[in-house]
Amino acid sequence: MPKPICVDLPYPTTEDVCADAYSLRIISPAYASPESELNAILQYIYHSFNFERKGYKEIADSLVGIALTEMHHLDILGSLILALGAPPVYAQYPATGFNFYSAKYVAYSRTLENMLEDDIIGERHAIAGYEKMLKCLKNEQVKAIVARIVLDEKLHLQTLETILKNFKGC
Repeated sequence: MPKPICVDLPYPTTEDVCADAYSLRIISPAYASPESELNAILQYIYHSFNFERKGYKEIADSLVGIALTEMHHLDILGSLILALGAPPVYAQYPATGFNFYSAKYVAYSRTLENMLEDDIIGERHAIAGYEKMLKCLKNEQVKAIVARIVLDEKLHLQTLETILKNFKGC
């Protein structure tokens, strides 16, 4: 079983986080939206199947390792959303009957190279989204959690760029 690809630092706890509608509104899109942890998980697993099928087990395992870390991020964000005062449903906040997450947001590229490029784009968007959140957040506990997640996303970006470079034979 592949190991998670993450920075070797602890994640801040959600234990003492109190209800905070402002922070909730800011961080919720990271949970279940087109550029969310949920979407990243599904995309990495889909891409890993394709790499495995074409005989690139090491790359497939790396994608699963990134997905495992994204699953941990989803778990952290779900706990954080609960602590901030809302149920962690797979929808953009505020949840309505019309904005539930859809797997149509997964990049279903046809070539392996495009899959890696899509994953790189996804990590860049995730980093930019989290950094924007950090500028808006006032709650220091929530900021610490988001800042720790960003460290993993930057490692994922670096990992994927290296994989793509090696895959292309550059």
